[in-house]
Amino acid sequence: MTTTTPAGALHEITRLWWLVLLFGIAVLAVGVFFVASPHETLSTFTVIAGIFLLVDGVLALIASVVGSGEGRGLVALIGVLSVLAGLVLVKRPFDTLVVFALIVGAWFVVAGIARLIAGFAERDGRGGNLLIAAIDVVAGIVILAWPDLGLSTFAVILGIVLIIRGLLFVFAGWQLRGVDRDLDRRTA
Repeated sequence: MTTTTPAGALHEITRLWWLVLLFGIAVLAVGVFFVASPHETLSTFTVIAGIFLLVDGVLALIASVVGSGEGRGLVALIGVLSVLAGLVLVKRPFDTLVVFALIVGAWFVVAGIARLIAGFAERDGRGGNLLIAAIDVVAGIVILAWPDLGLSTFAVILGIVLIIRGLLFVFAGWQLRGVDRDLDRRTA
């Protein structure tokens, strides 16, 4: 039986820096697509948003399993909600923007509040969690307060949120890469 030291366990996680970076680039690309092409069809937006929510949910569930701390349950809840919302959007692209906007707006508010609570419960990554939580809550409130907005306006709001999230994930990936390199130097 092998035992893993805390540094060894951290090194196993930091080796996945490229996955966080790749996800950030993908989210950033989708955000740019939404802002640059807000006139695309609703079903395209619905499926893309659904895929994003599915991936976000799976990553949140993985984080809740491999992470530590009191906020793991909330991260798991975010993951489950994201997966469910993603499945609904992928399987049933809606013909009305209002229903799509309400689902996305409600998801932003619920995920934002859960991330806000988790951000205060966890010391590690608190600033990033609180920033994403604030962005999610504000975006959700704007969308829910104005559910009958036009497709182009909705796409631009969603795109801006995704661009910010993508940049944060890219930054987190680079930070993890630096930690991974430092751990490599220490163990060499």
